[in-house]
Amino acid sequence: MAERTGGCACGAVRFKVTGPFMGVGVCHCTDCQKASGGGPNYVALAPNDAFEVTKGEARIYRSKGDSGGDVGRAFCPNCGTPLWSLPPNAPFTPIKLGALDDSSDLTPMLHLYTSSAPPWHLMHEGLPAFPKAPPGPPPMPN
Repeated sequence: MAERTGGCACGAVRFKVTGPFMGVGVCHCTDCQKASGGGPNYVALAPNDAFEVTKGEARIYRSKGDSGGDVGRAFCPNCGTPLWSLPPNAPFTPIKLGALDDSSDLTPMLHLYTSSAPPWHLMHEGLPAFPKAPPGPPPMPN
């Protein structure tokens, strides 16, 4: 895989991903709806050791997740662009697809936290859907 890059709208925060994504998902949790402005949140899971901030410093908002651990949500302190999340004890960093410079080749593989989705959220037909977090590790792309 070629290196992927991304960042915020104003360019103050930049990052790169140097390994393949572990999967792509659509999160419908209430916190993701707030961060996205109402819709679900599309994320690609980057292995932690393949993710690196190359410019600037994101601000982190922390809240309690379902596990009881703190979940961090990184955003640009200047323009407010949502960038990535920091789930507790996870081997991956969920990168917001909108923060990538190019996400045109990425396709969602599952929906999670569908119990929080309003009826107008798009659900991709045929994809696995979970009322909360899926059990076990994320499915690997084909």
